[in-house]
Amino acid sequence: MSAQPATRPAPLHAAVIPGGPELRRLVARHQAPELRKSIWQFATTLALFVGGSALMYASLGISYWLTLVLALPTSGFLVRLFIIQHDCGHGAFFRSKRANDAVGTLCSLLTLTPYALWRRQHAGHHAIWNNLDRRDTGVDMYSTCLTVEEYGALSRWRRLSYRLIRNPVFSLILLPPLIFLLLYRVPFDTPASWRLERRSVYATNAAIAVVLIALVATLGAVPVLLVQFSVMAGAAIVGVWLFSVQHRFENAVWLRDGDWRAEAAALGGSSYLHLPRVLQWFTGNIGFHHIHHLNPRIPNYRLEPCHAALPEPRAIPTLTLGSALGSYRFALWDEALGKMVSFRTAEAGLA
Repeated sequence: MSAQPATRPAPLHAAVIPGGPELRRLVARHQAPELRKSIWQFATTLALFVGGSALMYASLGISYWLTLVLALPTSGFLVRLFIIQHDCGHGAFFRSKRANDAVGTLCSLLTLTPYALWRRQHAGHHAIWNNLDRRDTGVDMYSTCLTVEEYGALSRWRRLSYRLIRNPVFSLILLPPLIFLLLYRVPFDTPASWRLERRSVYATNAAIAVVLIALVATLGAVPVLLVQFSVMAGAAIVGVWLFSVQHRFENAVWLRDGDWRAEAAALGGSSYLHLPRVLQWFTGNIGFHHIHHLNPRIPNYRLEPCHAALPEPRAIPTLTLGSALGSYRFALWDEALGKMVSFRTAEAGLA
């Protein structure tokens, strides 16, 4: 069983990137949203999503295989709309709170994600990400994992259950569509005192129902099911993977509460996912996740310039598309090694 070390070497970024007020000032220079860029990004992404959906409906009369091919970029447009909703939830997309809430709410009707509820739950993620002693206070799957020691203390059947839950077929393929289609239809894990957030769930459901009824009345139930489910399923799988992989990778840093600092957790506990340009565009620059955690008020189109302005950006934990796709293996935090390890590695050490 792994023992917790007395000390652990500081991550590389701690030695080459200054923290404190100097870093905060550098990052704050990129914080202000630009109205024209925000309007252009939202308008073009929405138009592309509507256009892609229309082409999918038209293609049903030709071949459903063509419809599925068209679902790929259309799902990408929906992921980009989700990133815009995400920015609005942080108050980062516009200077005006009213504008952020209006656009975020409109996006939520397409992403099927209640805006006010998700905004508050996601704020919980930003308060405790990669904090080993506050994992139970979070409300999302990205801010929690077991340590090797905790995993070793489980019974054989509980270990098997945990491994099944973390299996990528379940956690990254089957579960994401269920989250957006079913789980977000109820105010799950929501305190009774969150009245605004609970109302947002029901209001979102009602608005979605109106849109679906109009679509079914115009196009028919089967075409709507075939198109909308394929788009939502693809976007949900990509979206959940994007947010998951950027906190659980081999060299991610998880810290005990006494050592946890926002800057260290941002630069070591979240990654720079270096994607090809076209995928970076579809994912709304969320690959610059370390910058987003340094300052969530930075709009997505200013994350890359902020990253480039860091004294030594190459010190940031970097994932390529290939290494990110393989990161699902790293499911447990080994406090002795100071890195994430696979179930196989953990089992070998516990044998």
